[in-house]
Amino acid sequence: MKHGKKYKEAAKQVDRMTAYEPADAVALAKKTAVAKFDETIEVHIRTGCDGRHAEQQIRGAVVLPNGTGKTVKVLVFAKGDKVNEAEAAGADYVGGEELIPRIQNDGWLDFDVVVATPDMMGVVGRLGKVLGPKGLMPNPKAGTVTMDVTKAINDIKAGKIEYRLDKSNIIHVPIGKASFTEEKLQENFNALMEAIVKAKPSVLKGQYLRSITLTSTMGPGIKVSTAKF
Repeated sequence: MKHGKKYKEAAKQVDRMTAYEPADAVALAKKTAVAKFDETIEVHIRTGCDGRHAEQQIRGAVVLPNGTGKTVKVLVFAKGDKVNEAEAAGADYVGGEELIPRIQNDGWLDFDVVVATPDMMGVVGRLGKVLGPKGLMPNPKAGTVTMDVTKAINDIKAGKIEYRLDKSNIIHVPIGKASFTEEKLQENFNALMEAIVKAKPSVLKGQYLRSITLTSTMGPGIKVSTAKF
């Protein structure tokens, strides 16, 4: 991959052999975010888990204290009173059966998170092939299958993010924007790491956190020391 001049200049500030303390890594990620837009600061965590085994799967959610800096669109599948509750809580879209063809046939995906009440999972299940690969399928572990739609929507709008292993057993999550202060990014990073450490599968033998990398959307990767985790 060819990198431009700005990337090369930014990369010179990062020592690839050093695993930085979290606070230093956050400061560097901010400093090396030099694109013309407000870059997202992301964390990539390589784990020692083997996601092919159900008991080593990691999936959950955490509310970042300072949000993600992104406006999140929420779609809620509900019926009866829960429709009004979801609308009152600030859901961007609320519906049921009638949304299936729109998503399946018209390719409508103008939302970031899907919440469903348990009694709607039969309907939502039919969208598995569309929502599943995009990581949009509601899941009880992530708090997106629930009768308490108000709490689910409030948490998501406040900066709740989902984390899960990808096929390479790596977790990729945003912790904010380059425009955030170092303190806010650090608080978000700490909240995320606390949740990830707690999510360690009890059956796992060997090293849990193999490596942690911080990066901005267009910036270089910065290694973070795993010692304190």
